[in-house]
Amino acid sequence: MTDKALPSLYQLTPMNPAFQADPHALLDDLRTRCPVRRDEQAGTFLLTRYEDVRGLVSDRTLWRDPIRAEEASQFARGLTDKDIDPDNRTASTSILLLDDPDHARVRQPLMQAFYARVAKFRPEIERIVGEHLDRLEGRDSFDLMDELCVPVPVDVIAAILGVDHERLVEFREWSEGTILGLNPLRSREQEAVRERCSTALSDYFTQTIEARRAEPRDDLISDMTRLQAAGEPLNDTELRINLGALLVGGNLTTTDLIGNAVRLLLLNPEQLALLKANPDLIKATIEETLRHEGPVDITGRVASRDMEIGGCPVKTTQSITFSLKGANHDPAVFEDPQKFDIQRKAKPHVAFGGGAHICIGAPLARLEAQVAVAMIFERFPDLTLAHPDQAPVWRALPFFRGLEHLVVLSGT
Repeated sequence: MTDKALPSLYQLTPMNPAFQADPHALLDDLRTRCPVRRDEQAGTFLLTRYEDVRGLVSDRTLWRDPIRAEEASQFARGLTDKDIDPDNRTASTSILLLDDPDHARVRQPLMQAFYARVAKFRPEIERIVGEHLDRLEGRDSFDLMDELCVPVPVDVIAAILGVDHERLVEFREWSEGTILGLNPLRSREQEAVRERCSTALSDYFTQTIEARRAEPRDDLISDMTRLQAAGEPLNDTELRINLGALLVGGNLTTTDLIGNAVRLLLLNPEQLALLKANPDLIKATIEETLRHEGPVDITGRVASRDMEIGGCPVKTTQSITFSLKGANHDPAVFEDPQKFDIQRKAKPHVAFGGGAHICIGAPLARLEAQVAVAMIFERFPDLTLAHPDQAPVWRALPFFRGLEHLVVLSGT
């Protein structure tokens, strides 16, 4: 089989109707025939086998910053601005793309404060989800994405950050606009929206950091200013950039996680019955959703040394792209991988990546999804899909998997 017969990374996006309709048809074939595939068009090695992905995504010696990639690494280098100072990366990018020592220096205090907040935030998440469900009472049908899956994660992170209630509408708008930056194929119009919302969000964080430094509150931004005052070597630019990244990355993926979980349960009534009979299965349900229909398709690294992957030589500075979706459906690890099974024997998925760069928002995403999905079916036990025979409309954002709409019947 010639290399041309294998899909490029750019074909493994919703822009390809075949991939959008059934991504695993392409990924399964690629994993079987060429689990380590050199994609010259994207300038990267594409890995789809679980063993390779799990091992290397956790390898802390590999680089994360795409600026370290060779010039031929078109896709990786496209993730970074061209007019940046390579000696001052923290002024232009977040921990999502940083390497040590800056990565550890910035991530550690943020993670410390953020996880402490998440650990005690369940009651507030329950309150926020409950308010959105209250608005749906008495309605025969509704779009769960618009009414709950999209607004809940924004409202939750806003509450953690300490956004004033009267600013929520603006905050939601800025969040949605800034998310467009995750689309490497965005149009000029989308880029204009992204720039406007990103600037507004940056200005908001600048003003709020100063305000919290003068008058601390019970919120994450105040926590971070206290850590700065206590000597953490984290400047305001770094704080502003990473608060924005926390907002954008967490909102989109949690929205998709909740929507995907509800859809899978409605499509698999025997699994929903198991969950209703044993609510303690909610954690396993969310983990199986992450494996089966995770919200993020890929992540990447840069080779920090000459190495060999699956018999393929990889040179220092060459780009490596991991198909998290492909790895999580590897039949060598997951029996009957296409089956949604909330009682599946526990094997670690890679939906959140791994190693030093494992998703910092994972604990909050898990908690939000567990609370939201459980409360949805408690409030609407007879919930069904409004159009069960229609193909789902997936969002067109490359390398993410989430629904545009999820129209349901309340059963009330």
